[in-house]
Amino acid sequence: MLTKRQLGNGKVEVTFTMPALEGVTRLYVVGDFNNWSIVSHPMTRAVDGAWGITLPLDEKRDYQFRYFDDNGHWHNDWQADAYVPNNFGGDNSVVSAVAEASATAAEAEPAKPKRRAPARKKAEGEAGADASAAPKKRAAPRKKKAE
Repeated sequence: MLTKRQLGNGKVEVTFTMPALEGVTRLYVVGDFNNWSIVSHPMTRAVDGAWGITLPLDEKRDYQFRYFDDNGHWHNDWQADAYVPNNFGGDNSVVSAVAEASATAAEAEPAKPKRRAPARKKAEGEAGADASAAPKKRAAPRKKKAE
């Protein structure tokens, strides 16, 4: 799974995560961003067994990547932005830092609920009117008949 956040300095912070993998004690993220080094970016294992690492990547480009475990197996990220065939008969995962280039860190946060307008006070003579009810529309004035 990928999580992205615009840093505002020409970089996008990308967090790569993988669920727990049975029999795996070390997992690495490998791709264009590290010259496909199978040891340069080890992932951290969480208490629940999931794996994660956060990397700053240059914005406005796509990166191919895969995960490599200590048993010599390659894994794809099935939540990646795209997939492209590789030279080994499989697919590489793709993370895109293009779409996030226009987003700011503030825009990446979930929207906060809008504040409600203050309740309207009851006017005298509005017996039983609910203070939170919307004001009633008034009827348009009637036109006078010509005599």
